[in-house]
Amino acid sequence: MLGTGPQTLVQDLGRPGHAHLGVPPSGALDPRSLALANRLVGNPGDAAGLEVLLGGLSLRANASCTVAVTGPATPVLVDGAPRDSPLHLAAGETLALGAPEGGLRCYVAVSGGLAVPAELGSRSTDVLSGLGPRPVRPGDELPLGDPTGVPVGVDVLVPVRVPGELVVPVRLGPRDDWFDDPAGRLRAGRWTVSERSNRVGLRLTGTALERTAARVGQELPSEGLVTGAVQVPADGLPVVFLADHPTTGGYPVVGVVPAHALPLLGQAPPGTRVRFGPQG
Repeated sequence: MLGTGPQTLVQDLGRPGHAHLGVPPSGALDPRSLALANRLVGNPGDAAGLEVLLGGLSLRANASCTVAVTGPATPVLVDGAPRDSPLHLAAGETLALGAPEGGLRCYVAVSGGLAVPAELGSRSTDVLSGLGPRPVRPGDELPLGDPTGVPVGVDVLVPVRVPGELVVPVRLGPRDDWFDDPAGRLRAGRWTVSERSNRVGLRLTGTALERTAARVGQELPSEGLVTGAVQVPADGLPVVFLADHPTTGGYPVVGVVPAHALPLLGQAPPGTRVRFGPQG
């Protein structure tokens, strides 16, 4: 590994099912892009690849391999020359990624998958608990598994693009009764993605959700959290929990974003406008 940009992590589809141990599900924030990259290079959809934040990745192949880059439109260079994805790398050739357009995170799959040690059944890096491999650093050498499938070519690879405004579905509950007119306030509110967002949660700035008069100043005992939970701290500004979220929390959850809407939230740059579409 020659360069990693702001953050490069090993990710697969995560380690769900361990919340009772206090372990988040983790995994790629945009699992559809990772699964697509794996399919293009002939890997199973759950093979481990790289999640690259804001580009800047540079690596040298130590063996012949097929590589796919998915997610937002991202410049891909091989030994300094622009290339389309998927592509073949010969031993000694260098792959470099520029900055993505229209999203935050691109995904790099390599034929055979990344064969780093698994923990609790997953090779994902969990930035909250510290499980899995540490973030990738310059100088690291990542082992590859044996290829098990045939790479798939494509004529056009459609990139992910986050619109300027996201309308996010949210199912109300379990603590929507802590807020005045939760459906109406969520529907009327306007937010933007904060630069303080990360893999743990998407922090929003904008409309504060007010508690009912009976709930002002009350505290809630810690209870379980799921991915997509919209937790509302004391300042009223919602946080949408993503893959590395804590498994318990003590602020009320006004609703839950369904799984199909989460990949775009994981790609949303700071400043993206957000509205909620509450459902019963």
